[in-house]
Amino acid sequence: MQSRHLTKRALIFLCTTLLTAAVIADDSFDNVEIQTIKAADGIYMLTGKGGNIGLAVGADGVFLIDDQFAPLTDKIQAAITQVSDKPVKFVLNTHWHPDHTGGNENLGRSGAVIVAHDNVRKRLSVDSFIEMFNMQSSAMAPAGLPVITFGDAVTFHLNGDEILVRHVMNAHTDGDAIVHFKHANVIHAGDTYFSGMYPFIDMAHGGSNDGYIKAIDQVLALADEKSVIIPGHGPISNKQELTAWRDMLKIIIDRIRAMVGDDASLEQVQASMPTRVFDEKYGGGFINNETFVKMLYQNMTQDPS
Repeated sequence: MQSRHLTKRALIFLCTTLLTAAVIADDSFDNVEIQTIKAADGIYMLTGKGGNIGLAVGADGVFLIDDQFAPLTDKIQAAITQVSDKPVKFVLNTHWHPDHTGGNENLGRSGAVIVAHDNVRKRLSVDSFIEMFNMQSSAMAPAGLPVITFGDAVTFHLNGDEILVRHVMNAHTDGDAIVHFKHANVIHAGDTYFSGMYPFIDMAHGGSNDGYIKAIDQVLALADEKSVIIPGHGPISNKQELTAWRDMLKIIIDRIRAMVGDDASLEQVQASMPTRVFDEKYGGGFINNETFVKMLYQNMTQDPS
């Protein structure tokens, strides 16, 4: 029985790899445009395809937060040259997902020092599969792996600012980091914040519903009413919007948890429409309300191992 199970898993792995390769081959990045949005003096959010990039520039060099997909590296570099003539000195990965780390190898080979939480290097060092998106991710080449890793926190002193990077435990994944530019009053929240949409919580890779809420609370504790917050996905934001988004998540999670406590099935939970009052505002992202409810329910009822 175990032999058949392994064979089936191997077949699924092979088929998924071939499917992903075909999608990448057909998916042209030629039409992707990198947009540069100013967050504060010397700090920008870059959008394109994948997670939002944070960019800090100054006399000490370029500090980059995440780097989207490998085919976009040249476009990202071109966008950087519009605001700085310095090379990329550091790349900080907020977590391991491919839409945030795909450019690591290109930037690592060009001389950037890649930094991330310990678990990010571990995740990038092996093949991974994200079931929700049917996405296979191959192990990162050595040039793209973080060369500096940290446990709880690390601080950069660059371009006249103090940049505090903190690990938030078991939130979106098991390796998430939030980045606080203390003097500029800018926070890059990584994928602990999907501005204007329902989020993805990757329990298979260490994320959790409760840890996600705690991570948001940590971001809110750093922010004030003048803070600019760069989300992992979605438009640039602020403390007021993040507070409303956090409250929405807590309400939905509590509703589903109460039904799980009464042994409700997934079908019963979905039929109760626990997101209905929020769908108009947050249901237009790449995770719709039904998928979001299913994810939260499974995170509460399935063994993560």
